[in-house]
Amino acid sequence: MAPTSRAAVRGTHRVPGDKSVTHRAILLGALAPGRSTIGGALTSLDAKSSARVVRALGASVSPLRPEAILAIIGPRRWQAPTRPLDCGNSGTTARLLLGLLAGHRFPATLTGDASLRRRPMRRVSAPLVAMGARVDLPTHDGLPLTIRGGRLQAIEWTLPVASAQLKSAILLAGVTGGVPVVLHEPAASRDHTERMLRHFGYTVEVTDSTLRFAPTGRLVPFELQVPGDPSSAAFLLAAAALAPAGAIEVAGVGCNPSRVGFLEVMSAMGARVGLEGLDESFGEPVGTLGAAASALRAVDVPAEVAPAIIDEVPILAAMAARAEGVSRFRGLAELRVKESDRLALMAANLRAIGVEAEVQGDDLLVVGTDRPLVGRVVTHGDHRIAMAFQVLGFPPKQRITVDDPACADVSFPGFAAALAGLRAR
Repeated sequence: MAPTSRAAVRGTHRVPGDKSVTHRAILLGALAPGRSTIGGALTSLDAKSSARVVRALGASVSPLRPEAILAIIGPRRWQAPTRPLDCGNSGTTARLLLGLLAGHRFPATLTGDASLRRRPMRRVSAPLVAMGARVDLPTHDGLPLTIRGGRLQAIEWTLPVASAQLKSAILLAGVTGGVPVVLHEPAASRDHTERMLRHFGYTVEVTDSTLRFAPTGRLVPFELQVPGDPSSAAFLLAAAALAPAGAIEVAGVGCNPSRVGFLEVMSAMGARVGLEGLDESFGEPVGTLGAAASALRAVDVPAEVAPAIIDEVPILAAMAARAEGVSRFRGLAELRVKESDRLALMAANLRAIGVEAEVQGDDLLVVGTDRPLVGRVVTHGDHRIAMAFQVLGFPPKQRITVDDPACADVSFPGFAAALAGLRAR
């Protein structure tokens, strides 16, 4: 352990519950008739959006509060909503909900905040229409849209992009419609939905790039402990790697192989990171992640890795700003349709604080520097941009101002306090 100083980091820390698992647990809990309980659920704004929409569909959901057990009572059948379903800023809520609504024979209108209304939905609605749902989609390919579910048919579909949200929407339509699904993925994406469905007895088989689902299971009430979110942990691990001294551990983190690809990229950058103590909960591996102060070097990340690190690109690019050499992150087209155009926004903000960065096609180039970083960051309400630049401003002698640090609450409530808590006392 490095000597204790005001600039060093140390200790064992925890992060909020996994956002992906929380969303799916709330949606499936609302669909399973009876009482389900969820411990460690994320209490962020996105998670509250999922809770809000299923309440409007007839489920009873207790308030999402830190350290409280979340109780969900699913009705015998979902009811037609009397008002538009507000998905807030949550693309996961909107897209997975579309899949679930495809098998319900009533109309429902989905909407969200200004950012979510700009995000593409046709890639989700197209396969659902092919299965038998009716979707009235605006000409701008976003929300609000209206879906009327119906009697669904089996589908074989080639996904245009590697997307866990798109894949999950089609699988969940298979659940509510009781029909088989065959999907061909261009690359592997997160598999939380598949793991959960297997827990309920559904057949989900993956061979190479093909996924086969059969409606052999049944949703029943359940008890689930949500692991810590690995994407949230990545920001604390990066802060430790960028610190002048010390080491930290982040305990109880979900270590799903489809979610911890960022560890390999960090390691390739020279970061001293590790994973240990693996256990399993509800089909999800859980363990302790660690990181120590490190000297960083540039990396060239191939496009095929992008789907596995898509949420961590902002913090990896922030680390690249402090690595020796020129880093290139390839194949990041999907970042253009996140909460913001993260690709362009990340490059612009890096330049604003004194780091050479540019977008070339779908690639992001970052030139590392050891100069003090000074400037103002514009987040456009994007939580991962806000957290990445707060981490860059964490080491001593940096003067980075983030215009909206509170937007981190979308995925990591209390992030600023958690970051400050890394310092040795």
